[in-house]
Amino acid sequence: MRDSIVATRRNTRPVHVGQVVVGGEAPIAVQSMTNTLTTDIDATVAQIHRLEQAGADIVRVSVPDPESAAAMPEILAQTNLPLIADIHFSYKMALASLDAGVHGLRLNPGNIGGRDRVERVVKAASERGVSIRIGVNAGSLEKALNEKYGEPCADAMVESALSHIRILEEMNFHDIKVSLKASNIPMTVAAYRKLSKMVDYPLHLGITESGSLFGGTIKSSIGLGLLLADGIGDTIRVSLAAAPEEEVKVGFEILKSLGLRHRGVNLIACPSCARQKFNVIEVVSELEQRLSHIQESVDVAVIGCVVNGPGEAKEVDVGITGGYPVHMLYLDGDKADKVKNGSMIDKLVDEVEQRAERIRIKQQASDEDDQ
Repeated sequence: MRDSIVATRRNTRPVHVGQVVVGGEAPIAVQSMTNTLTTDIDATVAQIHRLEQAGADIVRVSVPDPESAAAMPEILAQTNLPLIADIHFSYKMALASLDAGVHGLRLNPGNIGGRDRVERVVKAASERGVSIRIGVNAGSLEKALNEKYGEPCADAMVESALSHIRILEEMNFHDIKVSLKASNIPMTVAAYRKLSKMVDYPLHLGITESGSLFGGTIKSSIGLGLLLADGIGDTIRVSLAAAPEEEVKVGFEILKSLGLRHRGVNLIACPSCARQKFNVIEVVSELEQRLSHIQESVDVAVIGCVVNGPGEAKEVDVGITGGYPVHMLYLDGDKADKVKNGSMIDKLVDEVEQRAERIRIKQQASDEDDQ
């Protein structure tokens, strides 16, 4: 068994987003957000389908105007994933989204109007069993808090979250999730750590506006990794200036690296050096593309020489170690076959797909027994 640095997960009250449970003992959900115009139904539906294929558990859709709200019923009718309506300022857009059948709301009750308007939204959400995420962002803190603290900071973010939570609690509404996002990692981590000791609501983790696919992946991995290792976090969104599907892929890689989710191929590969007997970088790049459709958890090791190769290959489902003139294929930790360069990638793909199929059949049989 591999060592783990993850603390016991924080005990949170579970809430539902459609059929997905967030919090409690449920797996940490991975989500993303569409970046198409919501009024472009075809493009939005197509993107949600791509996110589903990438493994997303939940998708958020911005509803900024009546035209976007009018598109939501058709989007919901053509998709399977739970959809959260992202609402800012307009309680009418929240009500229209609830009427359309969305599975969750993201809003701040303090900025959608007076108490009567908040009560209308909360009443409608409660009647439909729809949860609400309070989304605090360092870039859009209340003016009074910026004046009180002088600048965005962790304490201001926590105070903002608590004030919004209080509004919903006063209305006897508790199907709440909370996020406290900033582009500054230390500020974000400090805010989540502080709030996690004060409430038992599930927390949605994210480093907002983290940047490009490269830079944002690094920032998100550090920020989310610190919190997840503390046992904090019930759902995550990796915010990247990239295709939303990339956010989902990075999210799962973060969770897999900490042993918190097991989906798809876990590819272990050496950085390569003069000892390599095949081009490790090219092989790994092609394997990533050809195995991206695999959803089942399969560990694969690609090591270019026999120094560390056999040891790594014995710990995984499928492994290859570089040799001369042929390479050694390992299955379930045992030597299984000798493979030449020309057939190596095809052989590895075939073995992973066979193993994934066996896992899939076994899981289906288990599900049928449970029924």
